Amino acid sequence: MEILLPRAAKAAALLKARGETLAVAESSTGGLISAALLAQPGASAYFRGGGVIYTRPARAGLLGIGDADLAGFRPSTERYAVLLAERARERMGGSVWGLGESGATGPTGNRYGDPAGHGCIAVAGPGGARAITLETGSADRVANMRAFAIAALDLLIGALEAAPPRP
Repeated sequence: MEILLPRAAKAAALLKARGETLAVAESSTGGLISAALLAQPGASAYFRGGGVIYTRPARAGLLGIGDADLAGFRPSTERYAVLLAERARERMGGSVWGLGESGATGPTGNRYGDPAGHGCIAVAGPGGARAITLETGSADRVANMRAFAIAALDLLIGALEAAPPRP
């Protein structure tokens, strides 16, 4: 967690300076992203909510994502991470930003054929979405959870820094 806190502090400062809000839908990070963001003083100014979307029932119940929404693609892809980010953004008070994460932390791969260490992360906000795929090459579950959370916070910071100021 300690390695996440400086990144979360930077993201929090950017969100507060911009007067914007964030919602998080994370899976294989198990809540690490949300925990790091909520550890920052004044989190209620920017953090609208988050959920660990670890199963199909969680995906349907918390984000309203059913099998029909996944026609033509599957979880643990950039497209799925974008869907998570967009749906979290919509569902949690019309947040300005949404962050989505899905992956296989290990020690084995996931049911879709991705190896341990495969993660997809997306940030959706004004002007669209950006997504990345991370391949750590490691089967270390905890190390992968940490790596995915770091990549998610870095992607969020990059998106916030690149976004034009709000009018």
